[in-house]
Amino acid sequence: MVTHVAAEAENDERGALLAFIEEQRGGIRRALLGVTEEQARTRPSVSELTLGGLLKHVAEVEQSWVARARQEPPAVQRDESNWHETFQLVGEETVAGQLAYWEQVAAETEKLIRSAPGLDETFPLPPDPWFPPEGRVSLRWLCLHLIRETARHAGHADIIRESLDGKTAFELVALAQAG
Repeated sequence: MVTHVAAEAENDERGALLAFIEEQRGGIRRALLGVTEEQARTRPSVSELTLGGLLKHVAEVEQSWVARARQEPPAVQRDESNWHETFQLVGEETVAGQLAYWEQVAAETEKLIRSAPGLDETFPLPPDPWFPPEGRVSLRWLCLHLIRETARHAGHADIIRESLDGKTAFELVALAQAG
């Protein structure tokens, strides 16, 4: 990525992990700078991925992991019948609405990580077939997973944005700093 994450305060592992999650969120937000709703729904390649769909997906995924850590059900239940909708803006969903929702989710992530007794605290994985039976993961794992998930899709967003109008990540960082 083309931004720098400042070194954490001494012994602030939580702050470092949260800063890297936020840096990757920024990559996706910047990819959406100045795009229209139509552009956000546009598929510039044979892939099903769109900027709006990626935004929705990362917000849903982050919310679902925070819910799992709290041992609550995700806000949106996904299965084979509706999985495709996690990558699409549907109905009245908008980029602005998804950005606002993701901001709330990010605040909940920060609250969870900052308020936990420690990053070694664990929670059970759901009984889905792709998880190990009776598996558990730590809050540290959760943060690392969110970094990985968001970074992966921030890269997709860079490619989609450049395919839409030629703007690169470097140009979008400059645009974000100017605005």
